[in-house]
Amino acid sequence: MRGTSWLVLLIALTVAGGRAEAAEWGGIKPAESTMDTVRGRYGPPSSSKAGKVDGYDTMQWSYESPRTPSGIQRLVVDFGLLVGGSYRPQVVRTFRLEPKPDIFTRPTVLAGWGEPDRSSPVGEEPLWFFYETGLVIYFDKKGWQVQSMVFVQPQPATAGPGARQP
Repeated sequence: MRGTSWLVLLIALTVAGGRAEAAEWGGIKPAESTMDTVRGRYGPPSSSKAGKVDGYDTMQWSYESPRTPSGIQRLVVDFGLLVGGSYRPQVVRTFRLEPKPDIFTRPTVLAGWGEPDRSSPVGEEPLWFFYETGLVIYFDKKGWQVQSMVFVQPQPATAGPGARQP
């Protein structure tokens, strides 16, 4: 592993006290962080675009390297969340990290987040891991390099293909 991969893993493990918190990364937490939080941490986005989800106005901010966290090629943050019947346009709904090559590999993910609560069935491509704490990880075709990490609110896994058995 490259030194940068070890550094990223060490930071993740240190911050979480042994097991990285899936639903939070780089000071951003879905359903809690706001546009002001993200702007305060990373500055203005490299680009932004307005959209609609279920009839609600949304916003997406993209950050490109070098304005991203170390080892991350692209950070994409989606804003606009419906909570208890109230729409909050300034709140982070999801965010996606696209790491640089060799930063996150399958062993790094397993060391940082443990076994997934659910994963793609054997032989299915692309390989993906699902964590109930709010993280979905997509790997390359070989199942080794992380292509993207999508952070969401905690989500209970449902039974079905790829679900971990008790």
